[in-house]
Amino acid sequence: MNELLARVPSWMQFNPKNLLAPLLIIVLLSMMVLPLPAFMLDVFFSFNIALSIIVLLTSLYTVKPLDFLAFPAVLLITTMLRLSLNVASTRLVLTEGHTGPDAAGKVIEAFGHFLIGGNYAVGIVVFIILTIINFVVVTKGAGRIAEVGARFTLDAMPGKQMAIDADLNAGLIGEQDARRRRSEVAQEAEFYGAMDGASKYVRGDAMAGILVTVINIVGGLIVGMLQHDLSFNDAVKDYTLLAIGDGLVAQIPSLVISTAAGIIVSRVASDQDIGGQLIGQLFAKPVVLYIAAGILAGMGLIPGMPHLAFLLLAALLGGMAWIQERRTKEAEQAPVAPPPAETNPETEEATWKDIIPVDTLGLEVGYRLIPLVDKAQGGDLLKRIKGIRKKFAQEIGFLPPAVHIRDNLELKPVVYRITLKDVEIGRSEAYFGQFLAINPGVVSGPLQGISTTDPAFGLPATWIDASQRDHAQMMGYTVVDASTVIATHLNHLITQQADQLLGRHEVQMLLDHVAAESPKLVEELVPKLLSVAALQKVLQNLLSEGVHIRDIRTILDTLSEHAARVQDPTELTSLVRVALGGAIVQQVYGTAQELPVMALDTRLERLLNQAVMAGGEQAAIEPGLADSLVSQTRSTVQQLDTSGQPAVLLVPPQLRWLLSRFLRRVVPQLNVLSHAEVPDAKHVRVTHLIGGQA
Repeated sequence: MNELLARVPSWMQFNPKNLLAPLLIIVLLSMMVLPLPAFMLDVFFSFNIALSIIVLLTSLYTVKPLDFLAFPAVLLITTMLRLSLNVASTRLVLTEGHTGPDAAGKVIEAFGHFLIGGNYAVGIVVFIILTIINFVVVTKGAGRIAEVGARFTLDAMPGKQMAIDADLNAGLIGEQDARRRRSEVAQEAEFYGAMDGASKYVRGDAMAGILVTVINIVGGLIVGMLQHDLSFNDAVKDYTLLAIGDGLVAQIPSLVISTAAGIIVSRVASDQDIGGQLIGQLFAKPVVLYIAAGILAGMGLIPGMPHLAFLLLAALLGGMAWIQERRTKEAEQAPVAPPPAETNPETEEATWKDIIPVDTLGLEVGYRLIPLVDKAQGGDLLKRIKGIRKKFAQEIGFLPPAVHIRDNLELKPVVYRITLKDVEIGRSEAYFGQFLAINPGVVSGPLQGISTTDPAFGLPATWIDASQRDHAQMMGYTVVDASTVIATHLNHLITQQADQLLGRHEVQMLLDHVAAESPKLVEELVPKLLSVAALQKVLQNLLSEGVHIRDIRTILDTLSEHAARVQDPTELTSLVRVALGGAIVQQVYGTAQELPVMALDTRLERLLNQAVMAGGEQAAIEPGLADSLVSQTRSTVQQLDTSGQPAVLLVPPQLRWLLSRFLRRVVPQLNVLSHAEVPDAKHVRVTHLIGGQA
């Protein structure tokens, strides 16, 4: 049987709690249509009063608004209940009002006689006063507080979300705590928004109460005088008392519910309920109580004043102040255990916990860019950064560290900066809601906007409004949004700094990944033949020259073959480059069979060989020769960039490391290849000679 029930969908399984809300709504709607006897009306009116008291007490003992998330729905249901009771009672008042004051039940009769003494004039005044208090003061104030609270909560959401992300990235909280805090932030905004809307129901209920009372009085006079032949005085007496009693029965619970709403939205977050806050803060200072007692005592001594009331209250406040003062002195004189050393910041000893780890990768944004990283406001920068890390891992060959994002009030509102190990490596401006129109060099005219340069590639660009986007694309501009600008800039920088991102932890994770499929390959190399530090240096050498390490198996195979006799990371890097020659050439030229390259003049090549033979790895180039080499290389690379050809310098193997280390500092886009790295199937064509004529 249990197995059979387990197969039944959850929505089909019987649960009494699931039927409560639908039944309540059906009953409320039925009360507006079906006639109710006076006894049932008494029961529902009593239930309405009890429910309003329960709601008020619950709000008083609620520590924070989110502890009573159901309040907006409760507010709606209680409003509908009062309106349904008004409709049901109106039906009885108009049909049975001529029979006497108990025609609509004992509750309405009690409110008509006991609370207002059977005087309909007094009843009208009391009813109007209660309605004004409810409509003008309590409900309007609670609605305004809810509206402002919703606005400030929504404005603070991005900062709260970023604080949660920062704590998560810093390791201060776990994923479960982060989810819970994000859920609380979202619930807080939804709660105040719902309260702002639900308060409109209460205001409408107050207006409906006035209209229903007026209709009952006018309708009762018409029905009583025309249908039941009552005199004007009898009709006014009976129907007015019934109408006022009915109105008071509805307005008093409405006032209680409105008060509860005001308490919920007006309380400040604390670990105490409203009663604890009032007692702990209002009567906490003896000086205040002494002054109040003195003022009341002085007023009680004035001739004509109610001496007993003022003097009694003054004595009560004075006694409370004396008791509070005595408790304070006893607490001060009581022996206090010395606080632990770690709780006193002045005497606290420094510990290793005081050392805050530096984020490997960081993105700091000004406050106007916070919406870019806030999903609630349509920001997709976090999603783009996740995509960048995934693309980087697929193309470069290892997973980069997470990007820690935080807001920085020291930055200008539209400025962002990218840091590597807490050192700034990039900074630019972005404008939320605008687009960057990048000039690729073939546009048909200028644009109106903020002139700037593309932060990733340095192309001229203009920040434009969204309305100009289509026009800019028609003019030949490349148009991207602010998130794409920041993401592209970040991607460009981490690709350039790939060798700095490959730490010991990333190398170990990479080895563990390879070992999962090829354990012997890793076991034979690390640490038997090569240390993790040496392997890290080889991989960093490759990445510093833009060589991807996706083919990690080939790299490890090559190192396993040569590490027994070669331990120098530079030599090992050269051997690995030869093994990866096909991938390196394809990375630069694609699938082209003919490779246009630059080459060294014979005389220059001979001079450089002599320098290498004399200095080894520490070889240096004579200053005059170095200047000439840099000048010719830079000029040639500029020509190749203009023509759209890759800038590649082909040199002998023994010169490759020296020239790559020297020239790439001044000409970053230059690729230096050795003859041994070019596959035999490729055809080399020398287009320019460095140090001579082509």
